[in-house]
Amino acid sequence: MRDEDVLRYRQQTPGVAAIAHFNNAGSALPPDVVVDTVTEYLREESLLGGYETAALAADRVDAVYASVARLLGAGAEDVALTDNATRSWQAVFYAMRFEAGDRILTCRSEYASNVIAYLQVARRTGAVVEVVDDDETGQVDVEDLARRIDGRVKLISMSHVPTQGGLVNPAERIGAVAREAGIPFLLDACQSAGQLDLDVGRLGCDALSGTGRKYLRGPRGTGFLYVHPRLRERLEPAMLDLHSAEWTEPGAYEVAPGAKRFEVWERNFGLVLGLGAAVDYALAIGLPAIEERVTALGARLRGELSAINGVTVRDQGAKQCGIVTFTTDRLPAAEVKARLGEAKINTSVTGRTSAQYDFAGRGLPDLVRASVHYYNTEDEIRLLTEELARLLS
Repeated sequence: MRDEDVLRYRQQTPGVAAIAHFNNAGSALPPDVVVDTVTEYLREESLLGGYETAALAADRVDAVYASVARLLGAGAEDVALTDNATRSWQAVFYAMRFEAGDRILTCRSEYASNVIAYLQVARRTGAVVEVVDDDETGQVDVEDLARRIDGRVKLISMSHVPTQGGLVNPAERIGAVAREAGIPFLLDACQSAGQLDLDVGRLGCDALSGTGRKYLRGPRGTGFLYVHPRLRERLEPAMLDLHSAEWTEPGAYEVAPGAKRFEVWERNFGLVLGLGAAVDYALAIGLPAIEERVTALGARLRGELSAINGVTVRDQGAKQCGIVTFTTDRLPAAEVKARLGEAKINTSVTGRTSAQYDFAGRGLPDLVRASVHYYNTEDEIRLLTEELARLLS
């Protein structure tokens, strides 16, 4: 990505003028086109009415499915649009049926919302949640995963990129194991969509969930779901309405074809169009170019943080992305975040309640998370590390 390209993207992102934003894994700064798309739709809705504006925008809304499908290398009929990544993930997980003794395989770096759902279903049904070992780099040990496969494994479900660090789990190899065994593979791509070049065929997942607000730079309150027909046709969603199913006669209904069976009728169409604008913006730049720059900036930030006395970088994995986590030997994570915030440098804190398996296993305290995006610059990285060094001096 050329310097002049980065400058142009920054000019289209007003927020960078006021802050150095390193909380992209929380919610990235949207470009002008996303903000304009949402606000213009709401303005039109206020003048014409909600239903009327939605009817006029029907073709534009349909185009969002095609854009998300391009992002994922999928078909538009395999895409559902939701209000967040968790709802997307839950729509598939809670449609699955588990019995006593069934096994759910997940990873040590798994996110809290997903694990809580596993534990709830395990409590209800007698299914077993099983955590696959990490390898020596800290990523999922695919050989251990393969050893655990038997007739009782009903689901492999893992986060592609965890919330608490920069590792990228080897999803393609996990997908290969799942395909060979004929076991559904549910991939949480909440932190990878928009910073990594994703292709569901290459990943081998049966379902993938994602969000708009993080690396895609879309509005909050948007999410998406991919479900392959080989899994979708076996599932009836846990909740249906008149959009996800048709009431065909007084005593009967039919589930909607395609992935739209996982949607509901009511939605914020302005936000949906904002998501589409964000996806189109990323596609125009090119996901390979985004991945290359974000990965390089993440590596640079890790290197500069490691050079500061008293700072320990905590990221693991053979492959790493734009999420960088660290601790200091003098200040707790929350204080580091607050002090950097006073200098107009946005970071976040990730703690044990978000990833109990990983934090307990590694004995970690709360971590400062500084997540880079392609619109960040080397100067901003220098600003962050110099301010941190000053705080610790």
